[in-house]
Amino acid sequence: MQNSFSAKVLAFIAISISFVSISQEKAKPIFKDGEAQIVEAFSDASKYLRHDLWVETEFDTDGDGELDRMHVSVTRPEQTESEGLKLPIIYVTSPYFAGVAGDEPGTMWDVKIELGASAKERHHPEVKRRGKRPIISNSHIRKWVPRGYIVVHSSSPGTGLSDGAPTIGGLNEELAPKAVVQWLTGKAKGFTQRNGNEEIKAYWSTGKVGMTGTSYNGTLPLAAATTGVDGLEVIIPIAPNTSSYHYYRSNGLVRSPGGYLGEDIDVLYDFVHSGDEDKRAYNNKTIRDTELMNGMDRETGDMNDFWYNRDYLPKMKNMKAAMLMSHGFNDWNVMPEHSYRIYMKAKDMGLPTAIYYHQNGHGGPPPTSMMNKWFTKYLHGIDNGINNEENKAYIVREYDDRQKPTAYKDYPNPEAEAVTLNLTSGGNKVGSLTTSKAKKVTETLTDNVSFSWKDLAKAETSQNRLLYVTNPLKEDLHISGVPKVSMTLSSSKKAANLSVYLVSLPLEEGKITDNLITRSWADPKNHKSLTDEENLKPGKFYTVNFDLQPDDQIIKKGQQIGLMIFSSDPEFTLHPKAGTELSIKLDKTSITLPVVGGQTAYKKAVN
Repeated sequence: MQNSFSAKVLAFIAISISFVSISQEKAKPIFKDGEAQIVEAFSDASKYLRHDLWVETEFDTDGDGELDRMHVSVTRPEQTESEGLKLPIIYVTSPYFAGVAGDEPGTMWDVKIELGASAKERHHPEVKRRGKRPIISNSHIRKWVPRGYIVVHSSSPGTGLSDGAPTIGGLNEELAPKAVVQWLTGKAKGFTQRNGNEEIKAYWSTGKVGMTGTSYNGTLPLAAATTGVDGLEVIIPIAPNTSSYHYYRSNGLVRSPGGYLGEDIDVLYDFVHSGDEDKRAYNNKTIRDTELMNGMDRETGDMNDFWYNRDYLPKMKNMKAAMLMSHGFNDWNVMPEHSYRIYMKAKDMGLPTAIYYHQNGHGGPPPTSMMNKWFTKYLHGIDNGINNEENKAYIVREYDDRQKPTAYKDYPNPEAEAVTLNLTSGGNKVGSLTTSKAKKVTETLTDNVSFSWKDLAKAETSQNRLLYVTNPLKEDLHISGVPKVSMTLSSSKKAANLSVYLVSLPLEEGKITDNLITRSWADPKNHKSLTDEENLKPGKFYTVNFDLQPDDQIIKKGQQIGLMIFSSDPEFTLHPKAGTELSIKLDKTSITLPVVGGQTAYKKAVN
């Protein structure tokens, strides 16, 4: 009897010890199939610790004699305090968090001017700062904190409660997120107050940081990565603006981003300038009215030092972060070349990188599972095999679910080969696009900005465009890469816009984006160089070479591929008076398409 009682006591003690052990087991990230899983202990948002601070930078751009401080907010699981848990960080920074300027009349540049003319003054709106504090943003918190991350936000220089001035691609936009990453790794100072001296440490940080964001918010992770800052392990930029020149200019031409006719770099400055009202006059005078106005040059559209210094491609030499890039092939705001050029450079540098493309417009992150694996690998250190994957490109095929991209070895498709197509006469109606040699024929179009590209493509005959098409496709044709144009032309005036579209015909109403394969714009005055232009001599012929926007598209059986050439584009270019004539030498004009399967596939589909 006594032995039985003793056994029961021992069993009770064992159960009690086991219960205490279970109750005292610390929460930690959990991984399955190479991905961080949602952890119940991290999922109660009411227990998240949220606090603000200011990180000191190495610059002073608002002229007050003090180093600018960036406003930072932190959201972390309570176990980072109660259990001493350290976690990696997903960091998002933006100039938009505190609000933007309204859509007031006159804020855009007047595009109804002659090429090379000085534009009129425009209206400068003021941003009414949204919120005095303290939460900068709630983005990404619900997705990543439950999976074992700390989410950090910061406002860009000159926005919200951050010091400094916006520079729209200037050096301080690289150094600001760099400073925040350094604070997260213990190498920069953070303070509890904007003007105080009480320091605060990121004692809950593992020192491993990943960054992501869309559009401008996707630009800034790349900006930070180009500094080579230690601790920034991985970036996932989504539709990033990687060059202000490529955003506001095209091959020497003044060109607006899609949907924002008349926008330029100073307009974006006004749009985001939500910082301290007392500092705005100095910032406006120093940055907007001096640095930006002296450098942007809307008269020529040429590349110069101002634009070169706002391009992240030449700054990538210091970059060491892994990168998963994301973009849409029908993004005509931040165009696909922005991601393409950075991805190609990252590959050349040997950086761990992959690219995700979809067929839609601006924005669009990779599938959550894909992002999860990249963050899991580089922030938690879990060997989930993404470095060993044979495929580096993930492309959402036409009409497929964006969560289910098709995997390819790379982008452009390694099986794509150049196929050069020539032009035959009849472009004012419909000429031919063929592999046969072109004859010595000159054809002419007359500029008239009142016609949209859709109007021109649908017209049976038009003096305002030239159109050359293939035979109807007998099989689907896969294009992957960057089409290239070489054109010999003359102008009746000293300056002219040049717009080139690659289209799929006939146009289908309601599916108009499917008919737009890709496009680009160029300034014939820059036929020698983007840094130097010369006025065109009426009647003299010049050869212009330039790329269309990158694409990966399967053109369906029954469609015809069309090359359409016109002058002023009502959606993108300046709007000079109608009447300029462009003459094209067909025997010295061609387009080269990157066709998967090369000549064999093309001939099989077209002949």
